[in-house]
Amino acid sequence: MRAARTVAVYSLGGTIAMTTDAATGGVVPALSGHDLLAAVPNLEGHGIELRVHDFRRVPGASLTFDDLAELGAAVDRTLAGGDVDGIVITQGTDTIEETAFVLDLHHGHEQPIIVTGAMRNPTMAGPDGPANLYAAVLAAADPQLRGAGVLAVLNDEIHAARHVRKSHTTSPAAFTSPGAGPIGRIAEGGVRLTTALPHRFGPLAQQRRRDVRVGLYTVGLGDDGELLAAWDGRCDGLVIAAFGVGHVPQRLVESLERLAARVPVILSSRIDNGPVLTGTYGYPGSEKDLISRGLIPSGDLGPYHARLLLHELLAQEADREAIAAKFAVFAH
Repeated sequence: MRAARTVAVYSLGGTIAMTTDAATGGVVPALSGHDLLAAVPNLEGHGIELRVHDFRRVPGASLTFDDLAELGAAVDRTLAGGDVDGIVITQGTDTIEETAFVLDLHHGHEQPIIVTGAMRNPTMAGPDGPANLYAAVLAAADPQLRGAGVLAVLNDEIHAARHVRKSHTTSPAAFTSPGAGPIGRIAEGGVRLTTALPHRFGPLAQQRRRDVRVGLYTVGLGDDGELLAAWDGRCDGLVIAAFGVGHVPQRLVESLERLAARVPVILSSRIDNGPVLTGTYGYPGSEKDLISRGLIPSGDLGPYHARLLLHELLAQEADREAIAAKFAVFAH
């Protein structure tokens, strides 16, 4: 007889899975998915069958696009079987906001994928890993979250992949959704939604056709553009983290126009909260000027997410028109 709900857990390593290394004295990824679940109290009473997959055992900072492509394919196969109600992924918090977004771009099933981790490793007082994993499993099993795509669950809060950010280096409450807020919370062993499920933008195909390099250039005060020139001929696409609503120093304008004639250049904001404008300011180096020179506005996507979307589109050999159309979807 099948359990009331079934959740597959994929462990990737990260702080949640770290223990002290005798050689270095620091903590390193060492715990398996079974080890992590063994430290979580009271899961048995929820009637959830757990299927554990030890997928990787690396720090979050060492995850790669290839890792995510392989993980996405494995999760897709699991969900295609039809007998799993949700997925939990445990990983390092360094890259949760990025991996959640990439996975969400490709996720085409109704079952939710929940990404979680820990800010305090198991050797510290008050490690948050067990509580986060407990909440993640409950969220993955809850039918209220069907169709929600990929979500991050930490500190009993449920965040949409599009909005979640790691906003503090050490706090257990590090994960927030600037400009949006969490979509819900875990309380008394269940999901309590506080807003509608996030809007989905349609999945990209899982298959990647080629390896690409996408650069990220952050504009700073007094920028003379010399470092920008270093990207010329060394990337398949570039994201500009500009000032404010999408502005750069005038001295960068011609270099950006030349780059945009060769590769897709995305205009984003280093603020990472709020939209890039398209038609308000008109001076050289303004958003209107740069768009007229061939740069593609990122909509509401900040520079890190813009880089990920551009990478996935270029890996599937999307042309400039298709890239601009996809970014335009994120302007609403």
